[in-house]
Amino acid sequence: MDTVLACLGQAAFTWDMASDALSWSANIHEVLPDVPSDAMELGAEFAKLIEPQPHLRREAVMHGSAQDLGQGVSYQIEYGLRARLSAPVVWIEETGRWFAGADGKPAYVRGILRINNERHAHEEQLRKLSQRDPLTGDLNRTHLAAALAEAVEEAARFRSSFAFMLIGIDHLARLNEAFGFDVADEVICEVSRRIRARLRGGDVLGRFSGNKFGLILKNCTADDMQVAAERFLAGIRDEIVPTASGPVSLTASIGAVNAPRYARTAEEAMSRTQEALETAKRRRRGSFHAWHPNVERDAQRRVNIRVTDEIVAALNEHRIVMAFEPVVEAVSRQPAFYECLVRMRHGEGEFSLAPDIVPVAEKLGLIRLVDHRVLELVVEELARSPQVQLSLNISPDTTMDPNWWASIESLFRAYPGVAERMIVEITETIAIQDIDDLRGFVNRLKDFGSRIAIDDFGAGYTSFRNLRKLGVDIVKIDGAFVQNIARSADDRAFVQTMIDLAHRLGLKTVAEWVQDEEAARFLRIWGCDYIQGRLTGLASTQRPWDLVAAPHPVADVR
Repeated sequence: MDTVLACLGQAAFTWDMASDALSWSANIHEVLPDVPSDAMELGAEFAKLIEPQPHLRREAVMHGSAQDLGQGVSYQIEYGLRARLSAPVVWIEETGRWFAGADGKPAYVRGILRINNERHAHEEQLRKLSQRDPLTGDLNRTHLAAALAEAVEEAARFRSSFAFMLIGIDHLARLNEAFGFDVADEVICEVSRRIRARLRGGDVLGRFSGNKFGLILKNCTADDMQVAAERFLAGIRDEIVPTASGPVSLTASIGAVNAPRYARTAEEAMSRTQEALETAKRRRRGSFHAWHPNVERDAQRRVNIRVTDEIVAALNEHRIVMAFEPVVEAVSRQPAFYECLVRMRHGEGEFSLAPDIVPVAEKLGLIRLVDHRVLELVVEELARSPQVQLSLNISPDTTMDPNWWASIESLFRAYPGVAERMIVEITETIAIQDIDDLRGFVNRLKDFGSRIAIDDFGAGYTSFRNLRKLGVDIVKIDGAFVQNIARSADDRAFVQTMIDLAHRLGLKTVAEWVQDEEAARFLRIWGCDYIQGRLTGLASTQRPWDLVAAPHPVADVR
Protein backbone atom coordinates (compact mmCIF):
# COMPACT_ATOMS: atom_id res chain seq x y z
CA MET A 1 0.00 0.00 0.00
CA ASP A 2 2.80 2.42 0.93
CA THR A 3 4.49 1.64 -2.38
CA VAL A 4 1.35 2.57 -4.29
CA LEU A 5 0.97 5.81 -2.32
CA ALA A 6 4.61 6.68 -2.90
CA CYS A 7 4.19 6.21 -6.64
CA LEU A 8 1.21 8.56 -6.55
CA GLY A 9 3.06 11.12 -4.44
CA GLN A 10 0.57 10.67 -1.59
CA ALA A 11 0.75 9.81 2.13
CA ALA A 12 -1.93 8.37 4.39
CA PHE A 13 -2.60 9.33 8.01
CA THR A 14 -4.79 8.57 10.99
CA TRP A 15 -5.62 11.32 13.45
CA ASP A 16 -6.91 10.52 16.93
CA MET A 17 -8.99 13.49 17.99
CA ALA A 18 -8.87 12.75 21.73
CA SER A 19 -5.06 12.53 22.00
CA ASP A 20 -4.38 14.70 18.93
CA ALA A 21 -1.89 12.00 17.82
CA LEU A 22 -1.05 11.65 14.13
CA SER A 23 0.04 8.37 12.58
CA TRP A 24 1.50 8.40 9.06
CA SER A 25 2.21 5.90 6.35
CA ALA A 26 5.87 4.88 6.06
CA ASN A 27 6.48 7.08 2.99
CA ILE A 28 5.57 10.38 4.69
CA HIS A 29 9.18 11.64 4.64
CA GLU A 30 9.37 10.98 0.91
CA VAL A 31 6.26 13.10 0.35
CA LEU A 32 7.20 15.80 2.88
CA PRO A 33 10.99 15.47 3.24
CA ASP A 34 11.57 18.87 4.84
CA VAL A 35 8.99 18.63 7.63
CA PRO A 36 10.60 17.80 11.02
CA SER A 37 9.51 14.51 12.64
CA ASP A 38 8.31 16.18 15.85
CA ALA A 39 5.93 18.39 13.82
CA MET A 40 4.28 15.26 12.43
CA GLU A 41 3.35 13.69 15.78
CA LEU A 42 0.50 15.94 16.92
CA GLY A 43 -2.24 17.73 15.04
CA ALA A 44 -1.51 20.95 16.94
CA GLU A 45 2.19 20.89 15.97
CA PHE A 46 1.36 20.10 12.35
CA ALA A 47 -1.14 22.98 12.35
CA LYS A 48 1.65 25.47 13.16
CA LEU A 49 3.09 24.83 9.70
CA ILE A 50 -0.19 25.49 7.88
CA GLU A 51 -0.89 28.76 6.00
CA PRO A 52 -2.93 30.87 5.85
CA GLN A 53 -5.20 29.44 8.61
CA PRO A 54 -3.47 27.11 11.11
CA HIS A 55 -6.74 25.65 12.41
CA LEU A 56 -8.09 24.81 8.96
CA ARG A 57 -7.80 21.01 9.41
CA ARG A 58 -9.44 20.89 12.83
CA GLU A 59 -12.26 23.22 11.77
CA ALA A 60 -12.98 21.08 8.70
CA VAL A 61 -13.57 18.10 11.00
CA MET A 62 -15.02 19.56 14.19
CA HIS A 63 -17.22 22.39 12.89
CA GLY A 64 -19.18 20.57 10.23
CA SER A 65 -22.95 20.09 10.56
CA ALA A 66 -23.01 16.56 9.09
CA GLN A 67 -23.55 13.46 11.25
CA ASP A 68 -21.78 10.12 11.04
CA LEU A 69 -24.38 7.45 10.24
CA GLY A 70 -21.86 4.64 10.42
CA GLN A 71 -19.80 5.20 7.31
CA GLY A 72 -17.99 8.36 8.39
CA VAL A 73 -18.21 11.93 7.02
CA SER A 74 -15.94 13.02 4.18
CA TYR A 75 -14.15 16.36 3.81
CA GLN A 76 -11.64 17.94 1.43
CA ILE A 77 -9.40 20.94 2.08
CA GLU A 78 -6.40 22.70 0.54
CA TYR A 79 -3.68 24.55 2.43
CA GLY A 80 -0.13 25.73 2.26
CA LEU A 81 2.55 24.04 4.36
CA ARG A 82 5.80 25.81 5.26
CA ALA A 83 8.33 23.48 6.91
CA ARG A 84 10.39 26.38 8.31
CA LEU A 85 10.40 30.18 8.00
CA SER A 86 12.86 30.34 5.09
CA ALA A 87 11.30 27.41 3.21
CA PRO A 88 8.89 27.84 0.30
CA VAL A 89 5.21 27.03 0.76
CA VAL A 90 4.19 23.55 -0.39
CA TRP A 91 0.54 23.29 -1.41
CA ILE A 92 -1.33 20.30 0.01
CA GLU A 93 -4.62 18.77 -1.02
CA GLU A 94 -6.06 16.71 1.85
CA THR A 95 -8.99 14.30 1.49
CA GLY A 96 -10.31 12.47 4.52
CA ARG A 97 -13.22 10.98 6.42
CA TRP A 98 -13.92 11.38 10.12
CA PHE A 99 -15.70 8.81 12.25
CA ALA A 100 -17.79 9.54 15.32
CA GLY A 101 -17.37 8.14 18.83
CA ALA A 102 -20.14 7.08 21.21
CA ASP A 103 -21.14 10.74 21.75
CA GLY A 104 -21.58 11.32 18.00
CA LYS A 105 -18.63 13.72 17.84
CA PRO A 106 -15.54 13.11 15.67
CA ALA A 107 -13.27 10.58 17.33
CA TYR A 108 -10.69 9.85 14.67
CA VAL A 109 -9.86 10.73 11.07
CA ARG A 110 -8.45 8.72 8.22
CA GLY A 111 -7.16 10.58 5.21
CA ILE A 112 -4.68 11.06 2.40
CA LEU A 113 -2.70 14.15 1.51
CA ARG A 114 -0.82 14.91 -1.66
CA ILE A 115 1.29 17.75 -2.94
CA ASN A 116 -0.56 19.84 -5.53
CA ASN A 117 1.88 22.64 -6.37
CA GLU A 118 1.12 22.45 -10.10
CA ARG A 119 -2.56 23.19 -9.71
CA HIS A 120 -1.93 25.99 -7.27
CA ALA A 121 0.76 27.48 -9.52
CA HIS A 122 -1.70 27.39 -12.43
CA GLU A 123 -4.37 29.06 -10.32
CA GLU A 124 -1.87 31.64 -9.12
CA GLN A 125 -0.91 32.35 -12.73
CA LEU A 126 -4.57 32.78 -13.66
CA ARG A 127 -5.03 35.08 -10.68
CA LYS A 128 -2.09 37.22 -11.75
CA LEU A 129 -3.36 37.32 -15.33
CA SER A 130 -6.75 38.48 -14.08
CA GLN A 131 -5.06 41.33 -12.21
CA ARG A 132 -2.50 42.39 -14.81
CA ASP A 133 -2.62 44.20 -18.11
CA PRO A 134 -1.50 41.64 -20.71
CA LEU A 135 0.62 44.14 -22.67
CA THR A 136 2.59 45.88 -19.91
CA GLY A 137 2.23 43.53 -16.95
CA ASP A 138 1.02 46.46 -14.81
CA LEU A 139 -2.15 46.25 -12.76
CA ASN A 140 -5.26 46.40 -14.91
CA ARG A 141 -7.86 49.09 -14.33
CA THR A 142 -10.07 46.98 -12.05
CA HIS A 143 -7.27 46.18 -9.64
CA LEU A 144 -5.79 49.67 -9.90
CA ALA A 145 -9.18 51.00 -8.77
CA ALA A 146 -9.19 48.50 -5.89
CA ALA A 147 -5.69 49.60 -4.84
CA LEU A 148 -6.83 53.22 -5.07
CA ALA A 149 -9.81 52.52 -2.80
CA GLU A 150 -7.47 50.90 -0.27
CA ALA A 151 -5.14 53.92 -0.44
CA VAL A 152 -8.05 56.30 0.24
CA GLU A 153 -9.16 54.23 3.24
CA GLU A 154 -5.60 53.97 4.58
CA ALA A 155 -4.97 57.71 4.20
CA ALA A 156 -8.17 58.53 6.08
CA ARG A 157 -7.37 56.07 8.85
CA PHE A 158 -3.77 57.22 9.41
CA ARG A 159 -4.35 60.91 8.56
CA SER A 160 -1.82 60.76 5.75
CA SER A 161 -1.99 61.92 2.14
CA PHE A 162 -1.16 60.49 -1.25
CA ALA A 163 -1.32 61.50 -4.88
CA PHE A 164 -3.17 59.82 -7.70
CA MET A 165 -1.81 60.64 -11.14
CA LEU A 166 -2.83 59.88 -14.69
CA ILE A 167 -0.01 59.92 -17.22
CA GLY A 168 -1.35 60.17 -20.77
CA ILE A 169 0.89 59.55 -23.80
CA ASP A 170 0.38 62.46 -26.18
CA HIS A 171 -0.70 61.85 -29.79
CA LEU A 172 -0.68 58.06 -29.59
CA ALA A 173 -3.32 57.95 -32.34
CA ARG A 174 -0.84 59.66 -34.67
CA LEU A 175 1.70 56.93 -33.97
CA ASN A 176 -0.93 54.29 -34.78
CA GLU A 177 -1.66 56.00 -38.06
CA ALA A 178 1.97 56.73 -38.98
CA PHE A 179 3.66 53.48 -37.94
CA GLY A 180 0.95 50.96 -37.07
CA PHE A 181 -0.43 49.51 -33.86
CA ASP A 182 2.61 47.29 -33.26
CA VAL A 183 4.83 50.34 -32.85
CA ALA A 184 2.26 51.98 -30.58
CA ASP A 185 2.33 48.85 -28.39
CA GLU A 186 6.13 49.09 -28.21
CA VAL A 187 5.79 52.72 -27.13
CA ILE A 188 3.25 51.86 -24.43
CA CYS A 189 5.52 49.13 -23.03
CA GLU A 190 8.54 51.45 -23.04
CA VAL A 191 6.62 54.23 -21.27
CA SER A 192 5.47 51.71 -18.67
CA ARG A 193 9.10 50.63 -18.13
CA ARG A 194 10.29 54.23 -17.73
CA ILE A 195 7.58 55.04 -15.22
CA ARG A 196 8.29 51.87 -13.25
CA ALA A 197 12.00 52.71 -13.09
CA ARG A 198 11.16 55.97 -11.32
CA LEU A 199 8.76 54.62 -8.71
CA ARG A 200 9.54 54.42 -5.02
CA GLY A 201 8.89 51.36 -2.91
CA GLY A 202 5.18 51.18 -2.07
CA ASP A 203 4.04 53.18 -5.11
CA VAL A 204 1.49 51.46 -7.37
CA LEU A 205 1.37 51.52 -11.18
CA GLY A 206 -1.52 50.37 -13.35
CA ARG A 207 -2.71 50.76 -16.92
CA PHE A 208 -5.80 52.95 -16.71
CA SER A 209 -6.78 52.81 -20.40
CA GLY A 210 -5.21 52.63 -23.86
CA ASN A 211 -2.72 55.49 -23.56
CA LYS A 212 -3.07 56.29 -19.85
CA PHE A 213 -1.28 54.97 -16.78
CA GLY A 214 -2.53 55.43 -13.22
CA LEU A 215 -0.10 56.02 -10.36
CA ILE A 216 -0.67 55.87 -6.61
CA LEU A 217 2.13 57.75 -4.85
CA LYS A 218 2.01 57.07 -1.10
CA ASN A 219 2.90 59.78 1.44
CA CYS A 220 3.00 62.40 -1.27
CA THR A 221 2.22 66.06 -0.53
CA ALA A 222 1.14 68.65 -3.09
CA ASP A 223 4.75 69.89 -3.42
CA ASP A 224 6.07 66.34 -3.78
CA MET A 225 3.46 65.75 -6.48
CA GLN A 226 4.87 68.54 -8.64
CA VAL A 227 8.44 67.21 -8.30
CA ALA A 228 7.36 63.63 -9.05
CA ALA A 229 5.37 64.72 -12.10
CA GLU A 230 8.36 66.51 -13.60
CA ARG A 231 10.50 63.41 -12.99
CA PHE A 232 8.06 61.24 -14.92
CA LEU A 233 7.60 63.79 -17.72
CA ALA A 234 11.36 64.17 -18.18
CA GLY A 235 11.86 60.41 -18.20
CA ILE A 236 9.41 60.05 -21.06
CA ARG A 237 10.36 63.23 -22.93
CA ASP A 238 14.16 63.33 -22.79
CA GLU A 239 15.02 60.00 -24.43
CA ILE A 240 14.07 58.79 -27.90
CA VAL A 241 12.11 55.52 -27.94
CA PRO A 242 13.66 52.91 -30.26
CA THR A 243 11.07 50.85 -32.12
CA ALA A 244 11.05 48.27 -34.89
CA SER A 245 10.11 51.03 -37.35
CA GLY A 246 12.69 53.52 -36.15
CA PRO A 247 13.13 56.02 -33.29
CA VAL A 248 10.08 57.83 -31.94
CA SER A 249 10.02 61.04 -29.91
CA LEU A 250 7.40 61.20 -27.18
CA THR A 251 5.79 63.52 -24.71
CA ALA A 252 3.20 62.82 -22.04
CA SER A 253 0.81 64.95 -20.04
CA ILE A 254 -0.07 64.43 -16.38
CA GLY A 255 -3.14 65.20 -14.31
CA ALA A 256 -3.13 64.60 -10.57
CA VAL A 257 -5.16 65.05 -7.41
CA ASN A 258 -4.10 65.13 -3.78
CA ALA A 259 -6.13 62.72 -1.66
CA PRO A 260 -7.98 62.60 0.60
CA ARG A 261 -7.89 66.40 0.65
CA TYR A 262 -9.54 66.76 -2.75
CA ALA A 263 -10.78 63.21 -3.31
CA ARG A 264 -12.48 61.21 -0.57
CA THR A 265 -13.37 58.20 -2.71
CA ALA A 266 -11.65 56.26 -5.48
CA GLU A 267 -14.34 57.41 -7.91
CA GLU A 268 -13.68 61.08 -7.08
CA ALA A 269 -9.94 60.56 -7.45
CA MET A 270 -10.30 58.98 -10.89
CA SER A 271 -12.79 61.50 -12.27
CA ARG A 272 -10.90 64.54 -10.97
CA THR A 273 -7.57 63.24 -12.21
CA GLN A 274 -9.04 62.68 -15.67
CA GLU A 275 -10.34 66.22 -15.59
CA ALA A 276 -6.91 67.51 -14.58
CA LEU A 277 -5.26 65.53 -17.39
CA GLU A 278 -7.62 67.02 -19.98
CA THR A 279 -6.86 70.50 -18.63
CA ALA A 280 -3.12 69.85 -18.95
CA LYS A 281 -3.55 68.73 -22.57
CA ARG A 282 -5.68 71.76 -23.45
CA ARG A 283 -3.15 74.16 -21.98
CA ARG A 284 -0.01 72.56 -23.37
CA ARG A 285 0.83 69.00 -24.33
CA GLY A 286 3.62 67.58 -22.21
CA SER A 287 2.63 69.52 -19.09
CA PHE A 288 1.30 68.82 -15.59
CA HIS A 289 -1.87 70.05 -13.93
CA ALA A 290 -3.13 69.39 -10.40
CA TRP A 291 -6.86 69.40 -9.66
CA HIS A 292 -8.16 72.12 -7.34
CA PRO A 293 -11.71 73.23 -6.50
CA ASN A 294 -13.15 75.78 -8.88
CA VAL A 295 -16.27 77.68 -7.83
CA GLU A 296 -17.14 78.88 -11.34
CA ARG A 297 -16.68 75.41 -12.85
CA ASP A 298 -18.85 73.79 -10.18
CA ALA A 299 -21.54 76.44 -10.65
CA GLN A 300 -21.50 75.89 -14.42
CA ARG A 301 -21.85 72.16 -13.91
CA ARG A 302 -24.90 72.70 -11.75
CA VAL A 303 -26.33 74.85 -14.53
CA ASN A 304 -25.48 72.13 -17.07
CA ILE A 305 -27.29 69.51 -15.01
CA ARG A 306 -30.34 71.74 -14.63
CA VAL A 307 -30.43 72.67 -18.30
CA THR A 308 -29.93 69.05 -19.33
CA ASP A 309 -32.93 68.00 -17.25
CA GLU A 310 -34.94 70.85 -18.75
CA ILE A 311 -33.98 69.93 -22.33
CA VAL A 312 -34.90 66.27 -21.86
CA ALA A 313 -38.19 67.21 -20.23
CA ALA A 314 -38.94 69.74 -22.99
CA LEU A 315 -38.28 67.11 -25.67
CA ASN A 316 -40.54 64.59 -23.96
CA GLU A 317 -43.28 67.19 -23.42
CA HIS A 318 -42.98 68.72 -26.94
CA ARG A 319 -41.92 72.09 -25.56
CA ILE A 320 -39.14 72.54 -28.12
CA VAL A 321 -40.56 75.07 -30.60
CA MET A 322 -39.40 77.28 -33.46
CA ALA A 323 -38.90 81.00 -33.66
CA PHE A 324 -38.77 82.49 -37.17
CA GLU A 325 -36.40 85.33 -38.08
CA PRO A 326 -36.94 86.96 -41.47
CA VAL A 327 -34.17 87.13 -44.06
CA VAL A 328 -35.22 89.86 -46.53
CA GLU A 329 -34.07 91.10 -49.93
CA ALA A 330 -31.64 93.94 -49.45
CA VAL A 331 -33.34 96.11 -52.10
CA SER A 332 -37.08 95.44 -51.78
CA ARG A 333 -37.10 94.33 -48.10
CA GLN A 334 -39.46 91.52 -49.09
CA PRO A 335 -39.03 88.24 -47.12
CA ALA A 336 -36.88 85.72 -48.99
CA PHE A 337 -36.90 83.01 -46.33
CA TYR A 338 -37.06 82.62 -42.57
CA GLU A 339 -34.34 81.21 -40.34
CA CYS A 340 -35.72 78.75 -37.78
CA LEU A 341 -34.24 79.25 -34.34
CA VAL A 342 -34.77 76.75 -31.52
CA ARG A 343 -36.68 77.82 -28.42
CA MET A 344 -37.66 75.97 -25.26
CA ARG A 345 -41.06 76.98 -23.90
CA HIS A 346 -41.43 77.24 -20.10
CA GLY A 347 -44.74 78.97 -19.66
CA GLU A 348 -47.01 81.48 -21.32
CA GLY A 349 -44.64 83.75 -23.23
CA GLU A 350 -41.51 82.41 -21.45
CA PHE A 351 -38.78 80.87 -23.58
CA SER A 352 -35.13 79.86 -23.39
CA LEU A 353 -33.16 81.08 -26.41
CA ALA A 354 -30.83 79.08 -28.64
CA PRO A 355 -27.62 80.40 -26.95
CA ASP A 356 -28.92 78.98 -23.65
CA ILE A 357 -29.81 75.60 -25.16
CA VAL A 358 -27.51 74.64 -28.01
CA PRO A 359 -24.05 74.96 -26.35
CA VAL A 360 -25.12 72.85 -23.37
CA ALA A 361 -26.89 70.34 -25.63
CA GLU A 362 -23.73 70.02 -27.76
CA LYS A 363 -21.46 69.65 -24.74
CA LEU A 364 -23.61 66.99 -23.07
CA GLY A 365 -24.50 64.98 -26.17
CA LEU A 366 -28.14 66.04 -26.43
CA ILE A 367 -27.83 68.09 -29.60
CA ARG A 368 -28.59 65.09 -31.79
CA LEU A 369 -32.03 64.77 -30.14
CA VAL A 370 -32.63 68.51 -30.44
CA ASP A 371 -31.64 68.52 -34.12
CA HIS A 372 -33.98 65.60 -34.83
CA ARG A 373 -36.87 67.48 -33.25
CA VAL A 374 -36.01 70.70 -35.10
CA LEU A 375 -35.95 68.82 -38.41
CA GLU A 376 -39.41 67.39 -37.74
CA LEU A 377 -40.79 70.82 -36.85
CA VAL A 378 -39.27 72.51 -39.91
CA VAL A 379 -40.56 69.89 -42.32
CA GLU A 380 -44.03 70.01 -40.74
CA GLU A 381 -44.04 73.79 -41.06
CA LEU A 382 -42.96 73.66 -44.70
CA ALA A 383 -45.71 71.14 -45.44
CA ARG A 384 -48.27 73.36 -43.68
CA SER A 385 -47.14 76.59 -45.41
CA PRO A 386 -46.41 75.87 -49.11
CA GLN A 387 -45.60 79.54 -49.83
CA VAL A 388 -42.68 79.68 -47.35
CA GLN A 389 -38.98 78.86 -47.49
CA LEU A 390 -37.22 78.01 -44.21
CA SER A 391 -33.65 77.46 -43.11
CA LEU A 392 -32.40 75.46 -40.15
CA ASN A 393 -29.03 75.19 -38.43
CA ILE A 394 -27.45 71.84 -37.68
CA SER A 395 -24.63 70.97 -35.31
CA PRO A 396 -21.30 69.41 -36.37
CA ASP A 397 -22.25 65.97 -35.04
CA THR A 398 -25.46 65.92 -37.06
CA THR A 399 -23.63 66.10 -40.38
CA MET A 400 -22.32 62.57 -39.77
CA ASP A 401 -25.38 61.15 -37.97
CA PRO A 402 -26.89 58.25 -39.96
CA ASN A 403 -30.13 58.48 -37.98
CA TRP A 404 -30.55 62.11 -39.06
CA TRP A 405 -30.16 61.03 -42.67
CA ALA A 406 -32.71 58.26 -42.20
CA SER A 407 -35.14 60.79 -40.71
CA ILE A 408 -34.71 63.38 -43.44
CA GLU A 409 -35.11 60.82 -46.21
CA SER A 410 -38.27 59.50 -44.58
CA LEU A 411 -39.70 63.01 -44.10
CA PHE A 412 -38.92 64.12 -47.65
CA ARG A 413 -40.70 61.04 -49.01
CA ALA A 414 -43.69 61.71 -46.74
CA TYR A 415 -43.90 65.39 -47.79
CA PRO A 416 -43.08 65.80 -51.51
CA GLY A 417 -41.94 69.29 -52.53
CA VAL A 418 -40.67 70.22 -49.08
CA ALA A 419 -36.97 69.59 -49.76
CA GLU A 420 -36.81 72.31 -52.42
CA ARG A 421 -37.96 74.95 -49.91
CA MET A 422 -35.53 73.98 -47.15
CA ILE A 423 -32.10 75.55 -46.62
CA VAL A 424 -29.61 73.82 -44.34
CA GLU A 425 -27.17 76.16 -42.60
CA ILE A 426 -23.75 74.80 -41.69
CA THR A 427 -21.42 76.85 -39.52
CA GLU A 428 -18.01 77.67 -40.92
CA THR A 429 -16.35 75.76 -38.06
CA ILE A 430 -17.93 72.57 -39.43
CA ALA A 431 -16.74 73.33 -42.94
CA ILE A 432 -13.07 73.43 -41.94
CA GLN A 433 -13.05 70.08 -40.09
CA ASP A 434 -13.17 67.63 -42.99
CA ILE A 435 -13.93 69.16 -46.33
CA ASP A 436 -14.30 65.81 -48.13
CA ASP A 437 -16.79 64.34 -45.65
CA LEU A 438 -18.74 67.59 -45.66
CA ARG A 439 -18.87 67.62 -49.46
CA GLY A 440 -20.60 64.24 -49.35
CA PHE A 441 -23.12 65.63 -46.88
CA VAL A 442 -23.77 68.68 -49.09
CA ASN A 443 -24.17 66.61 -52.24
CA ARG A 444 -26.75 64.32 -50.65
CA LEU A 445 -28.84 67.29 -49.54
CA LYS A 446 -28.58 68.95 -52.93
CA ASP A 447 -29.70 65.71 -54.57
CA PHE A 448 -32.95 66.11 -52.63
CA GLY A 449 -33.27 69.66 -53.97
CA SER A 450 -32.32 71.48 -50.75
CA ARG A 451 -29.88 74.36 -50.62
CA ILE A 452 -26.85 74.86 -48.41
CA ALA A 453 -25.76 78.00 -46.61
CA ILE A 454 -22.45 78.57 -44.81
CA ASP A 455 -23.31 80.38 -41.58
CA ASP A 456 -21.04 82.83 -39.69
CA PHE A 457 -18.68 83.09 -42.67
CA GLY A 458 -15.53 85.02 -41.74
CA ALA A 459 -15.42 83.77 -38.16
CA GLY A 460 -13.21 80.81 -39.11
CA TYR A 461 -10.72 80.02 -41.83
CA THR A 462 -12.75 78.59 -44.69
CA SER A 463 -11.40 79.76 -48.01
CA PHE A 464 -13.54 80.71 -51.00
CA ARG A 465 -11.87 77.83 -52.82
CA ASN A 466 -13.41 75.46 -50.27
CA LEU A 467 -16.79 77.11 -50.75
CA ARG A 468 -16.58 76.40 -54.47
CA LYS A 469 -15.45 72.84 -53.76
CA LEU A 470 -18.40 72.29 -51.44
CA GLY A 471 -20.91 73.66 -53.91
CA VAL A 472 -22.81 75.77 -51.38
CA ASP A 473 -25.53 78.18 -52.48
CA ILE A 474 -25.50 80.94 -49.87
CA VAL A 475 -22.83 82.66 -47.76
CA LYS A 476 -24.05 84.26 -44.52
CA ILE A 477 -21.48 86.85 -43.45
CA ASP A 478 -20.73 86.77 -39.73
CA GLY A 479 -22.61 89.56 -37.95
CA ALA A 480 -19.53 90.50 -35.93
CA PHE A 481 -18.18 92.15 -39.09
CA VAL A 482 -21.53 93.59 -40.19
CA GLN A 483 -22.85 95.29 -37.08
CA ASN A 484 -20.22 98.07 -37.10
CA ILE A 485 -19.77 98.73 -40.82
CA ALA A 486 -21.30 102.21 -40.42
CA ARG A 487 -18.44 103.12 -38.04
CA SER A 488 -15.51 100.86 -38.98
CA ALA A 489 -13.58 101.25 -42.24
CA ASP A 490 -11.88 97.88 -41.67
CA ASP A 491 -15.20 96.08 -41.35
CA ARG A 492 -16.53 97.85 -44.43
CA ALA A 493 -13.54 96.73 -46.48
CA PHE A 494 -13.83 93.17 -45.21
CA VAL A 495 -17.56 92.80 -45.83
CA GLN A 496 -17.43 94.47 -49.25
CA THR A 497 -14.60 92.13 -50.30
CA MET A 498 -16.51 89.04 -49.18
CA ILE A 499 -19.63 90.11 -51.06
CA ASP A 500 -17.62 90.74 -54.23
CA LEU A 501 -15.79 87.39 -54.05
CA ALA A 502 -19.00 85.49 -53.33
CA HIS A 503 -20.70 86.99 -56.36
CA ARG A 504 -17.73 86.06 -58.53
CA LEU A 505 -18.33 82.46 -57.45
CA GLY A 506 -22.06 82.73 -58.18
CA LEU A 507 -23.06 82.62 -54.50
CA LYS A 508 -25.86 84.57 -52.87
CA THR A 509 -24.92 86.60 -49.77
CA VAL A 510 -26.72 87.30 -46.51
CA ALA A 511 -25.48 89.94 -44.06
CA GLU A 512 -26.33 89.09 -40.45
CA TRP A 513 -26.85 91.46 -37.49
CA VAL A 514 -27.92 94.44 -39.59
CA GLN A 515 -28.74 97.07 -36.96
CA ASP A 516 -29.59 100.28 -38.80
CA GLU A 517 -30.47 101.91 -42.11
CA GLU A 518 -26.96 103.18 -42.73
CA ALA A 519 -25.56 99.66 -42.61
CA ALA A 520 -28.38 98.46 -44.88
CA ARG A 521 -27.53 101.24 -47.37
CA PHE A 522 -23.87 100.16 -47.55
CA LEU A 523 -24.89 96.55 -48.10
CA ARG A 524 -27.37 97.46 -50.80
CA ILE A 525 -24.75 99.54 -52.64
CA TRP A 526 -22.22 96.68 -52.46
CA GLY A 527 -24.74 94.28 -53.94
CA CYS A 528 -25.50 92.15 -50.90
CA ASP A 529 -28.51 90.01 -51.77
CA TYR A 530 -30.22 89.64 -48.37
CA ILE A 531 -30.03 91.18 -44.91
CA GLN A 532 -31.06 89.90 -41.51
CA GLY A 533 -31.10 91.41 -38.05
CA ARG A 534 -32.73 93.92 -35.74
CA LEU A 535 -33.53 96.29 -38.60
CA THR A 536 -35.63 93.77 -40.51
CA GLY A 537 -37.31 92.02 -37.59
CA LEU A 538 -36.38 89.82 -34.64
CA ALA A 539 -37.28 86.17 -34.31
CA SER A 540 -40.84 85.38 -33.26
CA THR A 541 -42.60 82.17 -32.35
CA GLN A 542 -45.59 83.50 -34.29
CA ARG A 543 -45.66 82.68 -38.00
CA PRO A 544 -44.81 86.03 -39.67
CA TRP A 545 -46.34 84.97 -42.98
CA ASP A 546 -49.73 84.49 -41.30
CA LEU A 547 -49.69 88.09 -40.07
CA VAL A 548 -49.77 89.75 -43.51
CA ALA A 549 -52.82 90.17 -45.70
CA ALA A 550 -51.24 88.51 -48.72
CA PRO A 551 -48.04 86.55 -49.02
CA HIS A 552 -45.07 88.14 -50.74
CA PRO A 553 -43.60 86.38 -53.76
CA VAL A 554 -40.97 83.90 -52.72
CA ALA A 555 -37.50 85.07 -53.73
CA ASP A 556 -35.29 82.70 -55.68
CA VAL A 557 -32.18 82.09 -53.61
CA ARG A 558 -30.74 79.37 -55.75
